[in-house]
Amino acid sequence: MRSPTLGRNQPNRTHRGSRGSVTAEFAAVMPAVLLVLVACLLSLQLAGHQLRLQDATADTARSLARGDGQSVAAARLGSMVAGAHLQVTYREDLVCAETSLTPTIGAGLLQAITLRAESCALDGGR
Repeated sequence: MRSPTLGRNQPNRTHRGSRGSVTAEFAAVMPAVLLVLVACLLSLQLAGHQLRLQDATADTARSLARGDGQSVAAARLGSMVAGAHLQVTYREDLVCAETSLTPTIGAGLLQAITLRAESCALDGGR
């Protein structure tokens, strides 16, 4: 027959070697989880910059098609997306605005990425 006090006051010998393993596993996994989270947030910011650049490029192309000068269109583009560069080309009866932007997000982690957008509008100003 077993003693009623057996096991109550004695330390658990089967789990003594695994003490603190949950903390160690958590400490090992946490940097990977944070890295994935940072990558997701940076990609969301990058997608937002691309959307803003594409929208501003379309507005710039329409502005050029209405007959606004290239300096006016470039100033409008600069007010919508800071740091964007504009290149204007004419193709038959279209005026096309090509823009590029090197975003400054992620504390300089994404300096190698250049976003580009292009939009054309029917040239009614010429």
